[in-house]
Amino acid sequence: MIKLIVSDLDETLLGADGSISEANKIAIRKAREAGVKFVPNTGRGFASVQPLLKKLDLYDLPDQYVISFNGGAIVENKDQKVLATNGLTFEQASQIFDITRQYKDYDTHIYTLNDVYIYNVQQEDADYLKTRGVDLKYTDDENLNRFKNDSIMKLLTMHPDMEKRREMKDIILSKVDFDLNVTFSSDMYTEFNHAGTDKGSATLELAKRLGIKKDEIMALGDNSNDLPMLKSVGMPVVVSNASKEAKEVAKYVTDADYVSGVAEAINRFVLN
Repeated sequence: MIKLIVSDLDETLLGADGSISEANKIAIRKAREAGVKFVPNTGRGFASVQPLLKKLDLYDLPDQYVISFNGGAIVENKDQKVLATNGLTFEQASQIFDITRQYKDYDTHIYTLNDVYIYNVQQEDADYLKTRGVDLKYTDDENLNRFKNDSIMKLLTMHPDMEKRREMKDIILSKVDFDLNVTFSSDMYTEFNHAGTDKGSATLELAKRLGIKKDEIMALGDNSNDLPMLKSVGMPVVVSNASKEAKEVAKYVTDADYVSGVAEAINRFVLN
């Protein structure tokens, strides 16, 4: 019996324009009415998820949660209470940034606990983020000193070419002197998280808090940053537009894409 659903957002639950379909909203509501928790599990910061929570009637509710920053934070929706974090140290973030800022065909995102800053923003990225409700802040600083007293959750770079994204991953891993969890998302991002931080470990940590077993969890995703989440649960599901590697670890691939794939999975495995 599924008691917890964790779902990626972009390209899994949300459409290309950042919208959520009526079919997905109805299925999530019915699952919640049946006593199943629905938890967004996203690479985004939790602040940008708040408009979606309102659409799902999860906004500012106690005992309802968001996993954000690719597992870097577990947040209770009521008062956006941060329950757990696992970010980068200032020194680690600075090492990454000192490398990425040298490549002018990429932009770099710096995620603090409450804000997203973008260095060398590319127009394609700015246009995409606006559809996701992200409050963009820009920086042209050549270092991260302004964030020395902040919690830095993750960094990422944007490039539309997959080979360039793989190249950035290799560059960073060959030059930093610490371990990292590096993943790809949204067909444009290379994401850098603290080693051991991922959507799967955060899912299991939240499940433990809730007294839910891994076999009672369904995870929904589409891309490589979802792999730890998919591998850690009893029912891993991906939507039809998922990457090849995500489909390889799934127990079920929906017939539908992000428009109604989440609804299809809920109706099949939770509400049947």
